[in-house]
Order: sequence, then C-alpha cells, then structure tokens
Amino acid sequence: MSPALTTEKADLAGPAAPGAADSTGAVRIGHVHKSFGRPGAAQPVLDDINLEIKPGEFVCILGASGCGKSTLLNLIAGLDRPTGGTIEVPGSRPALMFQEHALFPWLTAGKNIELALRLRGVPRADRRPEAERLLELVRLKGAHGKRVHELSGGMRQRVAMARALAQDSSVLLMDEPFAALDAITRDVLHGELTRIWSETGVSVLFVTHNVREAVRLAERVVLLSSRPGRVVRDWSVDIPQPRRIEDAAVADLSIEITEELRGEIRRHGQQ
Repeated sequence: MSPALTTEKADLAGPAAPGAADSTGAVRIGHVHKSFGRPGAAQPVLDDINLEIKPGEFVCILGASGCGKSTLLNLIAGLDRPTGGTIEVPGSRPALMFQEHALFPWLTAGKNIELALRLRGVPRADRRPEAERLLELVRLKGAHGKRVHELSGGMRQRVAMARALAQDSSVLLMDEPFAALDAITRDVLHGELTRIWSETGVSVLFVTHNVREAVRLAERVVLLSSRPGRVVRDWSVDIPQPRRIEDAAVADLSIEITEELRGEIRRHGQQ
C-alpha cells in the first residue's frame, strides 16, 4: 500500500464533548508502517499500526524507549510520511507540543502565542486579546509581558500549551510534555490539562513512558510493542475524572499495564 497523509477540512458545529462518540474519527491510522534507512537495509520502526482517535477523546500511547511513540506522533503531525499505510486527520492540521517548551526566548510569553495566531491568519487587532484569553485559560493571567527566563519550568510549559491551543486545531498531540518537570509541578499540570481538555473538547493524543501518568489522564491507554512498534493492547480507563495519581483504582490499573509493558520489554530483550 502506498503511503498517504490526508488532512481534510470538516464542517463542525462546535467542539465535541470529551469522549463523545462519532462516526468520523479525529485521527484514523490504517496499516501504517515506518522504516528508516536506505533501501535494502531499512530498519522498521512501526509495523501495521491501526488506531482511531474519536473526536474529544483523550488517548495515551505507552511503550518502552525506542518503540516508535514519537515517530507515530510526527507522522500524525505531518512532519514525516509513513512508509506504508494511511493517516487521516479530518479537520485542521494537528497542534504538537514537545517535551521541551521550544519558546522563543527573545519574545514574551504573550508574543510567543501571538506568533502562532499570526501564522494562523488571525488579524493583528485580535491577537493580543486572544493571547490573553489563552493565558488565562492556562492560569497565567497577567503573564503576557513576561520574558521566558522569568518563567518557571511549569509556567513555560503552560505557555507552550497555550501556544499549541492558539493553533485552534481539533487535535492536540503531546510528546512527553511534562517529563522534565518535578513531581509536584507535573501533578498540577495533569490537573490543568484535564480541565482544559474538558473545557475545549479537543482530542488529545499523549505520548508517555510513565504508566501512572497515562492512567491518571487518559480515557484509553494504548500499549506499543518494541522494535518495531505494534499495537499490542488497548485499555479503556473507566475511572471517573478528576483522578489523582495516588488513587487506588489508578494504582491497580497501572500495575496491570506495567506487567504487560515488562512482558514486552522481556520479549524484546531490552533493559
């Protein structure tokens, strides 16, 4: 099958409620393969990935290091193309948030967001009010004029989240965005992310290697095998939000998923 990446405009009346079912997926991945290297010596990274993210759904992708989690996100974002299979994103191009905040240090918090708005085509007169609205959404009201070096790590990630939301996409891709933060800041941002997801109805595809983080956040947790990455298990997380990382139900499901993950690591001889 020849590779294809399709991004289509959809006529949406408004954001779907979190977890709302819909016959049209926010992201549809069909038999996707990805290899790196020259022909004849290419190494497969992803193999026959089939996955659908519904509008308004929050899905976490788990797997050992090197299983292709970030590669899959890059393919969905359109930063690379699959070797085979199809990826469909009906709607605007997905917004992508990285592990590092990637803010421009010579711009203020607000101007970083306004840059994303300008690239989206928002008129100049509307950019500052919209940037301030997004800063308030991520609980950084009054931070428009703050320079990046004046912000803590958690605040920088909030600005990065606001900048991603400024793209007004129906799909938010997040590649381990909280991995470098301390435990308390990460816990606070978990709560903020679930609140923002609930308020906006955006579909979230969140990559992590932290099992408890995945169970704390997601409606579904998808486990990839290693070398190459394949979908080996898909859990529905039927635990009411808001959740806490220390909740007994979160811990119980985390133990089950961790055992599956350890089994995959053992099968592939990883440390």
